[in-house]
Amino acid sequence: MAEGKKPTSGVEWRINVEDGSSRTLFPEAGPTCRLWVGLKGLMAGLVSNVWSFLVKAWELGVDDPRKVIHCLKVGMALTVVSLFYYMRPLYEGVGGNAMWAIMTVVVVFENTVGATVSKSLNRVFATTLAGFLAFGVHWVAGQSGEKLEPVIIGSSVFLLASAATFSRFIPSVKQRFDYGAMIFILTFSLVTVSGYRVDKLFKLAQERVSTIIIGTSLCVLVTMLICPIWAGQELHFLIIRNMEKLANSLEGCIMEYFNPDGDHTEGEKQPDKKLLGYKCVLGSKAAEESMANFARWEPAHGRFNFKHPWQQYLKIGASMRSCAYYVEALTSCIDSETQAPEQVKKHMSNNCRKVSSNSCSVIKELVKTMKTMKKSSTIDLLVEEMNSTVQDLQNDLKHLSNAFNQPESPIPEDKKTETNTTTSAATTIPLIEVIPIVTFASLLAEVAARVQDIADAVEELGKLAEFKVADDEKPPQQNQADSRVVAGQV
Repeated sequence: MAEGKKPTSGVEWRINVEDGSSRTLFPEAGPTCRLWVGLKGLMAGLVSNVWSFLVKAWELGVDDPRKVIHCLKVGMALTVVSLFYYMRPLYEGVGGNAMWAIMTVVVVFENTVGATVSKSLNRVFATTLAGFLAFGVHWVAGQSGEKLEPVIIGSSVFLLASAATFSRFIPSVKQRFDYGAMIFILTFSLVTVSGYRVDKLFKLAQERVSTIIIGTSLCVLVTMLICPIWAGQELHFLIIRNMEKLANSLEGCIMEYFNPDGDHTEGEKQPDKKLLGYKCVLGSKAAEESMANFARWEPAHGRFNFKHPWQQYLKIGASMRSCAYYVEALTSCIDSETQAPEQVKKHMSNNCRKVSSNSCSVIKELVKTMKTMKKSSTIDLLVEEMNSTVQDLQNDLKHLSNAFNQPESPIPEDKKTETNTTTSAATTIPLIEVIPIVTFASLLAEVAARVQDIADAVEELGKLAEFKVADDEKPPQQNQADSRVVAGQV
């Protein structure tokens, strides 16, 4: 055997190619090998997807543990209600309709107390009303003879189902009783049609109503007694969070507009995160309306009475969205390709920053009022300061506009100092370049006006909900006693 060659097992096949060299032929993989490789890749992808799903589920549970608790409460309610099917004495008490209790738990149990109570009451009242009406229709049809009985039953189903369906288009009914109307249609149709072939219709309706009452009662008790999540409380906190985000967005907007790139201080490195807050305010209308609707079904809890003015929260939310639209317009000024010269920005920055700062102070004071549910002693002063700075900003805009409209008109001696900077800047800069800063300042003044509306809405909420006076507004009892003693001595 020659040196440098290794022995090979089996037969080695080689072919000659066009360039005169040879190439070794290796056996191709068989169908079994290809199938194994495909299955291996499929299993690897499946394991990766399952692991990714588990990671996301874990993060969701860690981010909001109440969702995990809600799942456990649903499982607990279903386990308890299933006893009516497993235990013979309970099963004989409700008959074969025990399955309706399980179905009721599945469709009624919601995340918040208000949503669960709303669906439970809608289901009970709709089922009871539909059951009695179906029994009455069946009795009337039975007294009319065999020929008219199917006609009466069919006509009643047509008329009542059509009327109930039309009621779902009425805004007030759709908002609070849409689920009940749907259950009424379902129950009335099932009981009426099935009663045509069932002799003991009253017993059937009674058993179904009783099982539904059992299921709804269990759902209400579990959701109220075990880690309850109140829709009213969630609405209250949502409004507070949106106020904070609105103030942060306004602060970030002013900072981004008047600070050139790379000129941020140590505490102002990431203004983009603040600018995104107003989007949450704009997108919360549906959540606010849903929570306010469910909150009206809830009993008194915590600091909220039974007749707490939940509709006023919707007015506060609407005022905040109106303000957020102008903040969004301010952000579009930041992203605009046409920008005012830096010297004009510098001239207007002082008053713009004051308006923004005072507006944010008003919003933050409103946040404090909402958190403590106590009237603020400084909100009127803060609103007055905000309006004063807005007036200064508007005066500055007027001086800037007058300087462009009449650049060569004589200036009175007493106003030369006041308009010297503005006139010098205006006479050297084209009018088209100043329009962006004028637009930005005008939008900022509108933001302050919308903040005023928010303050008025919160003040109205304080009157309706009877917010208490803050502790710093109450005179100390000891001081009152001392003043009475001194007055008596005098």
